[in-house]
Amino acid sequence: MTTTSPSTPAPTATRPGFGDLNRLMALMTGDEKHGPAATSTLDALWVLYDRVLRVSPETADTPGRDRFLLSKGHGPMAYYAVLAAKGFLSEDLLPGFGSYGSPLGHHPDRTLLPGVEISSGSLGHGLPLAVGSVLGLRAQGIRDPRVWVLIGDAELDEGSNHEAIAYAGPAGLEQLHTLVIDNASSSLGWPGGIASRFEAAGWSAETVDGRDHDALYAAFTAPHPGRPRAVVARVEPKS
Repeated sequence: MTTTSPSTPAPTATRPGFGDLNRLMALMTGDEKHGPAATSTLDALWVLYDRVLRVSPETADTPGRDRFLLSKGHGPMAYYAVLAAKGFLSEDLLPGFGSYGSPLGHHPDRTLLPGVEISSGSLGHGLPLAVGSVLGLRAQGIRDPRVWVLIGDAELDEGSNHEAIAYAGPAGLEQLHTLVIDNASSSLGWPGGIASRFEAAGWSAETVDGRDHDALYAAFTAPHPGRPRAVVARVEPKS
């Protein structure tokens, strides 16, 4: 097999599908301490990149692209697998995951990988950065691209996220979409569940089965005029 650079996409005709993601994840054999953090995101990430996000390896640097921010960056194997499946990086890089000199670190690095919008892994940063991304786009008069951020339910223990939630709703940041992966690892809770926290701040919010691709797609694409959107994807509890 010819070795390619991280920015070399695989030919479209041979790109893997969802059924190949477990194989791609199995190629990453380095020391990984956050396996559940990775596998909990797999289905939601695939639906986003396969059916929702308007971004490709060819458009990863264009102003009109959708932005995806992985705040839950402490278990990035599923993210790397999806990026490889979609041609953002070479599959040949996966076996080197976490090794010295590999661009595939235990936290994603935006300076090393095409298509990665933020370096992440420290909890509580992604949602505020997504709010700032929307405000930056608006300041440039760019209102078509959507900004997506994936957070873990435990990140809602961080006050920075609640400040972002409280601001985005009244500000009517319609371009903003937050995906919460709920594997029951948060120490906090709200009557009515996580979605109710967003609704109380003026967001459009919905809770779905995080393994049901059609339910995820319907929730991701539901209209929410004038309001930011939150989708809570429930998966099996973290063991």
